Amino acid sequence: MPHSLILNLIPLAPIPPGYLTGRHLHALFLTLVSSVDPKLGDYLHDAAADKAFTLSPLQTKKCPFKKHHSLQWEHEKPIPEHTFCWWRITLLDDSLFGKLTQLWLNLNPSKPWHLGPADLSIANILGTPQTNQPWANACDYSQLYRQASETNRSIAFSFATPTSFRQGKFDTVLPTKESVFNSLLSRWNKYSGIEISPLSTEALYPSFVNIKTEVTSNYHSSFIGVVGEVTYRILGDVEPLVIKQINALADFAIYCGLGRKTPMGMGMVRRLVVRSSPVERIEEGG
Repeated sequence: MPHSLILNLIPLAPIPPGYLTGRHLHALFLTLVSSVDPKLGDYLHDAAADKAFTLSPLQTKKCPFKKHHSLQWEHEKPIPEHTFCWWRITLLDDSLFGKLTQLWLNLNPSKPWHLGPADLSIANILGTPQTNQPWANACDYSQLYRQASETNRSIAFSFATPTSFRQGKFDTVLPTKESVFNSLLSRWNKYSGIEISPLSTEALYPSFVNIKTEVTSNYHSSFIGVVGEVTYRILGDVEPLVIKQINALADFAIYCGLGRKTPMGMGMVRRLVVRSSPVERIEEGG
């Protein structure tokens, strides 16, 4: 079962910007995993291919639900002490959540985490959909597939942190239908246990695009990606099974993200529901 967990945190001292990079948050997560399962921590650290988890950048603003603003991925100033923060962790492997049971059980204010010079007090953890926090969710793979629509031909995504895709030896920021759905398909087949054959994307066409490029210096070199919204339409005579598979992959996006560096906060993506026109949208489940 994939999980999208929201951890609400309060720093007990200022957190300098240098400790708010994707690399430091990635290291924090691995340290937490190693505290309850050293072998699992080593395995996740050494995994060369797609990792079975994603992380968000640390957020200091409430998450907009009805408005599709992008999230924070860089901090130019320290986060002051006692600032309400939230951090998302997704787990894609069915067994990963259970292996970390002791970690969840030990989430309490008396055992703060450490990020740079600051202790982080854990206020609570959210693992189910919330009216004011659309990034929290959990759903087993069989249910994700079973409830996927066989008739919905509109697939809209919100790219909340910079998203980039590997193309050969280089990166591309353009969210083509091939880049988006091949990324989703690869991760679905790796973790779900429900094989979906390679999809033909010939019937998919972008019908709404509102994106811009952003540059982040959180890494050894600058990372360039896109944020914004893209809607794809399924056109022509397409079998219901294929429509269902495309919808299942789109519903999976909130857990697995898209493209490069998802374990370091990039590629955070949610599906949006298109109501009556390309510009009238609400988040999935809203």
